[in-house]
Amino acid sequence: MPTTGPKESKRADYASTRPQADGAWIAAVEPGSPADDAGLEPGMRIDAVGGVALRDIIDWRWEADGDEAELDVYVPEDDETYAATLYREPGQDWGVDFTDVLFDGIRTCVNACQFCFMAMLPDDARASLMLRDDDYRLSFLQGNFVTLTNVSDEEVERIIRCRLEPMNVSLHAISPEVRRPLIGRNAQRGIDVLERLLEAGIEVHGQIVLCAGINDGEELRRTLDWVESKPSFTSLALVPMGYTKYSRRFSSSFSEDREASRAVVRLIEPYQRRARETLGITRFQLSDEFYLDADLPVPPAETYDGYPQFYDGIGMLRSFLDESEELCANRGDELAKVACELRRSRRRVLLVCGEAAQGVIAAFCANWARTCPDGLPVARPYAIHNDYYGGDVNVTGLIVSCDLLAQLPSDLHGEIVVLPEVMFNFDHVTLDGDTQAHIVEELEGRGARVLIAQTTPPTLFEAICAEVQARPDPAQ
Repeated sequence: MPTTGPKESKRADYASTRPQADGAWIAAVEPGSPADDAGLEPGMRIDAVGGVALRDIIDWRWEADGDEAELDVYVPEDDETYAATLYREPGQDWGVDFTDVLFDGIRTCVNACQFCFMAMLPDDARASLMLRDDDYRLSFLQGNFVTLTNVSDEEVERIIRCRLEPMNVSLHAISPEVRRPLIGRNAQRGIDVLERLLEAGIEVHGQIVLCAGINDGEELRRTLDWVESKPSFTSLALVPMGYTKYSRRFSSSFSEDREASRAVVRLIEPYQRRARETLGITRFQLSDEFYLDADLPVPPAETYDGYPQFYDGIGMLRSFLDESEELCANRGDELAKVACELRRSRRRVLLVCGEAAQGVIAAFCANWARTCPDGLPVARPYAIHNDYYGGDVNVTGLIVSCDLLAQLPSDLHGEIVVLPEVMFNFDHVTLDGDTQAHIVEELEGRGARVLIAQTTPPTLFEAICAEVQARPDPAQ
């Protein structure tokens, strides 16, 4: 059965503005594919394969795993369901894409977590952002973290039987007296399900959202001890609780307490050391925020075991710093050439980022400048302060349009403004509901050339290089 997991995801994302699918609706059919040969078309719905009703893409992959598939296909124009048979050669894809990976709706959260970010959103946030998903299938398919508190016994057996791994599980705490007030009355169900999965050998990547004075200190030690005794736990991420200005419960976190952050780093170090000695992996990993908040150096790349929790903010800074050094070492002449062209045409590059990433973006710009004969920078970071959410929110992925447009200069002539792709969802919409097209139009009206790029050194440079090559003379 084909599988996907968090390592295959391009990035984490927030909710689409489009409604969830209701059934296995066909979005696209590849010309000349088995699906095309059988007469399938976009807008039709596949209800069953071999008589088995489809709940999600997992059922589709599992039931249609052979070289022949008997389908029940609903055609809306006729309001009828027809039988169709698909045939394919070994290794050939069926050639059909669906509008969603979940066909029977998303499993929503049954918890009342004290630190829930959605409980800290403004009252006028759009409805799609208020959807609290907690679906074990999205854990397997997209790397979402789930608590397992709403998983039935039948679904547990499905996870084990189909080997839906790795599972990405939010653990938070192990002691019942801490978990229940932290998560809610269903807290124990999550541990019961997790125990069954671990006993069955299902690989698990865990997460702890650390709340100062609640699940840190001795409770954190107990939780780490429990994880240390479970061999199926491949990694455990510790991330600090974040809060917004709309929070009614929290008004501070580790971001305001350097010593508390350093205490977390010190507490986890013996667990990391033992894991490396016995397993050859670090296993217990801190999010980048802890090192920033503690004012400590970011650990080397080998600490992150191949970055299994990259999109949980684990190792992003180290990866960026290493890629920046590698880019400058291997492509220094190209960087220098592009810098000279930018300087000749009197253009500069403005790299938009969140305040948390300002330091590493500045390091990239400094590395680039060192490749130039005059050593002068042609790019600079522009950190956006998050007024929309407030609190300690400072990451690039949560930049919103109203803050961006309010804080960027009114005169951007001669600037190439690079916006981070991660601030837009799959529909190219920001968290405050503005569109990418409108933002680009607004900034171009101020005189800027606007690029959208992933925030890695190679992709940033490739986007800038392509712009310089396409427009060597910006006046044209």
